[in-house]
Amino acid sequence: MRKYLQICAVGIVFSVLAGVLFVKLSLADIQSIVFGFDGKINSDGIASPWKLKEKYGAADVKIVSDSSEKVVQLKSDNASFSIEREVHVDIKNYPYLAWRWKASKLPLHGDVRSAKTNDQALQLLVAFEDRKILSYIWDSNAPEGTVADESIAWPVSLKVKVLTVKTGTSDTGKWLTVTRNVYDDYRKLFNEDPPHVKGIRIQTNSQHTESAVESYVGKIVFSKNLSVAR
Repeated sequence: MRKYLQICAVGIVFSVLAGVLFVKLSLADIQSIVFGFDGKINSDGIASPWKLKEKYGAADVKIVSDSSEKVVQLKSDNASFSIEREVHVDIKNYPYLAWRWKASKLPLHGDVRSAKTNDQALQLLVAFEDRKILSYIWDSNAPEGTVADESIAWPVSLKVKVLTVKTGTSDTGKWLTVTRNVYDDYRKLFNEDPPHVKGIRIQTNSQHTESAVESYVGKIVFSKNLSVAR
């Protein structure tokens, strides 16, 4: 009986080790991490686990279908609001970020270079564990590549860098795909290596220019390589 139990114990150990090895290999094979809008619709009209945050005015947000994909629609009439969710991404292993967005109506006088006109129909923010944030925006007037600092001092103590990745109205009404190397963007803008990503936010603003805007955002994907991201 003792010998039988020893054999069983050895079998169990090998089974556990094999399971752990399988999990590690499975995780290693994952080429991308996708955050979409297929979850259960909550009381705010958005897919769980996304959460609505209203800053100014009333939010108009809902999940709609675009071909075979669920996307989020945001309408801002002299308002500022966002949807956000927690994520846990090792940006060293998944440095590439890709997303689809479409602006149906932009704030024509929006311009990140002035606090009085700092409105954008589309913003994607990536929050890191060290209280630093990268914000990617589609601006109406600021040239592509424009960098702005919107850091918030103590007691909030957030360091925020804003990067214009799309500008102007020429592609209004079209779905566009944006791909960024977030790891490189972080190192360039903060002069250090990035920690893990802990959250993502989609935001729209139109209160400064007192305008009405409409936009859409599809799934957000972190990937190990550029080909997968695209």
